[in-house]
Amino acid sequence: MAMMNRTRDLLMEGFEGLVREGSFTWGLPRRGASPVGDGDDPDSSSSSGKQASVSGLSPKANAVVSRCARVLGTSTDELRYDFDMQASDSIKQQINYARNFLEYCCLRALAQASQIAGYLSDKSFRRLNFDMMLAWEVPSSSSQLTVKVEVESTVSLEAFSRIAPAIPTITDVVTCSNLFDVLSSSSGGRLTFPVYDKYLTGLDRAIKKMKGQSESSLLSGQRSQRGERIVEIDGTLTTQPVLEHDFDMTRLTLTDHALYFEALRVVTYDKPKAYELAEDLKQSVKPELTGPWGSRLFDKAVMYKSATLTEPVILEFPELAGHFRRDYWLAIISEILCVHRFVRKFDISGIDKEETILKAVLSILRLQAIEELAIPVSNRFESLLMFNLCDKLPGGDVILETLAGSISLRRSAQVNQPGISSARHSMSPFTVLSNLGVVSPINKGERLFVGEIVVGEMSALQKVVTESMNNYKKVELAQATVDGVKVDGLDTNLAVMKELLSPVSELWRFLVLLASWDEPIKSMGVDSLFSCFGALVFGNFHVLYKTN
Repeated sequence: MAMMNRTRDLLMEGFEGLVREGSFTWGLPRRGASPVGDGDDPDSSSSSGKQASVSGLSPKANAVVSRCARVLGTSTDELRYDFDMQASDSIKQQINYARNFLEYCCLRALAQASQIAGYLSDKSFRRLNFDMMLAWEVPSSSSQLTVKVEVESTVSLEAFSRIAPAIPTITDVVTCSNLFDVLSSSSGGRLTFPVYDKYLTGLDRAIKKMKGQSESSLLSGQRSQRGERIVEIDGTLTTQPVLEHDFDMTRLTLTDHALYFEALRVVTYDKPKAYELAEDLKQSVKPELTGPWGSRLFDKAVMYKSATLTEPVILEFPELAGHFRRDYWLAIISEILCVHRFVRKFDISGIDKEETILKAVLSILRLQAIEELAIPVSNRFESLLMFNLCDKLPGGDVILETLAGSISLRRSAQVNQPGISSARHSMSPFTVLSNLGVVSPINKGERLFVGEIVVGEMSALQKVVTESMNNYKKVELAQATVDGVKVDGLDTNLAVMKELLSPVSELWRFLVLLASWDEPIKSMGVDSLFSCFGALVFGNFHVLYKTN
């Protein structure tokens, strides 16, 4: 028995060493401790293992920092030493030290954890990511006392916006607030773990679906030259057909570069027709009305125009009620168009172009993940698509310029580190997808960057997005006020007119009453009065006529 126990211990030690070299380090239990990802309360001491606690941090924050250290294969003391060495004095001020140190640990751990294939599939990772946001709400031991019990297990927008964009697969800086609004719509404006967990699970399925379709033989001859990824397919079900303007049933395929139509025949599809989205052909897409014999009755179609077509292409998405499918396809086609316009405008090329296009693709995949949650988003498609949103926001052009500037700065940094640059340019598209979160902490003067996130403050991109969102809310409020004044004014005018016409209405009701003879005395009296009045008028006319 002693020999068996010794063998088991040796195997466990060897397995721990293997995990430290690149496997799921956040999910590995220390001997004598429960697994980190078992869904237990992160405040429990078992989740922190043998890691030393950091004074001044809340129990939640200490538990999360300990798990971050495990992901990074280091200790909390070493993490604190690194932070103190890299962070400026302003970031290390006592009033914000706990939160800034927690952010630093979380961002580094997420960057490391996201490099392991299938990290979204692992519930321990999803739980850790959510616990990071919970800890961000109460980073210090003093803040723990001010948190209400009813909200301590849910996440606010501010915490979500600081932690979630650290992994570009989950969200981006531009759309994260709108994504949070959708995810928290059923829980009073605060995010719960079950909803977040379902969202990440759905996102993982959407990514795997895209990868499977893109690696299939579907349209491989057309897609191979540019390495196009299949983003969405429709028209494969007879209950949800897609009709081209000549009423052919069509299989519609959207890639990250083009639209493909394949007319359905008896047992197969015709040769696909491609409609370009990447090249500058003066393309445009917009909603369109369709109907029999050229009538414009049904608002369920998309019209695609380009300089290479003699007439527009009309694509109809029939459904019994509403135009949900049409709105969805209009939004995702527009997203691909917008990202390629951005790439051309700012002359982005190479791996930077690949990553930029992937940002748009990921926006669409997030939309697909949200559909699985059965949350109504029919009017919010554009708000969840990064480049679509920038195209509509006031100041959206400033957001795009700032984004292009950050890409340019990163490119300059790669030139100064040629080894890293060449390694990045040798990545395959799906390696790029899995490595979008590859970052290292960089100290730029007074600011400590981890990827696109700045520890302890907002990055330039976050600042312009926040300003643009605030301006957009002001525009919406002003428009709502104008609409309200119009409605109120109309109601007031109607009320005034009603009061002015009330005597006429009363007279009309009185005449109807007399004509009905419901009250004979009144009717006879008025009838006699009118008879006398008529006789008098007739007599006067008669006398006047005789005189003349």
